[in-house]
Amino acid sequence: MSILIKYWESLHFEDLAVNLLAKAIELVLLIFAFIIGKQIANWAFDKFFSHSPRLLGQTEGRRKTLIRLFHNVMDYFLYFLLIYWILAILGLPVSSLLAGAGIAGLAIGLGAQGFLSDLVNGFFILIERQFDVGDSVTVDKVSGIVSSVGIRTTEIRDFDGTLHFIPNREILLVSNKSRGDMRAQIDIPIYASTNLDRVTQIIKDVNETEVPKSPEIVGVPNVLGPRTATNGQFIFRVDIFVQNGQQAKIYSQFYRLYQEALLKADISLPTPNTHSLPRQKS
Repeated sequence: MSILIKYWESLHFEDLAVNLLAKAIELVLLIFAFIIGKQIANWAFDKFFSHSPRLLGQTEGRRKTLIRLFHNVMDYFLYFLLIYWILAILGLPVSSLLAGAGIAGLAIGLGAQGFLSDLVNGFFILIERQFDVGDSVTVDKVSGIVSSVGIRTTEIRDFDGTLHFIPNREILLVSNKSRGDMRAQIDIPIYASTNLDRVTQIIKDVNETEVPKSPEIVGVPNVLGPRTATNGQFIFRVDIFVQNGQQAKIYSQFYRLYQEALLKADISLPTPNTHSLPRQKS
């Protein structure tokens, strides 16, 4: 009992209160300085890269990729400094902990092996230009538009609006749909008894009139003619090559134009998987 009393009396609460108050003030000032410093760093960063001749010579997607990546690296560095200073203010021997644990032990303890894999794979993605911000890609089973490329993760926004976060180490196969021209393949269901010469001429007439109005189309549409689809449906196929990202728009536009022109010429069109002859009008 006497030992506890002596220990209680040995505590200097005034000194402890002053010390805690001083550390609290230091932490508040540190966080305030960090917020101001981060805003200044972001402003200087944007100012510098907006006038960088090397970046100005890149495509817009490439510029966005590099800027967001450098922003990501800068944020990691600033937050690392913030945590280091907070631990130092609290009196923890950060330098001794780092030296005592060793870099390898620290990496394993913090689970940095996965982080390093993300970093290395992200580096090769960047160097090899596998994709840039704004590209339409398929990564594994995820398809969408690249929203951001970071040192740890890549963000892909699905076509339904879902935002996917993919660790860079998990990116093994990338299908980039934004490199070069893309094909809009239009398959129009037709009857086996349909006059193919008339269909071909109508399709060509539509192309001659409408293709000049669509600058997204590259070259001349390729009228491939009759085919049998994998489901057994008899079809008439037209391939139109367009600028990447425009295939869905051109597909819908020209499918409608072809269908309207064929129906206007009294050519009966079946619904998919319809193989019987058209019903004769009484």
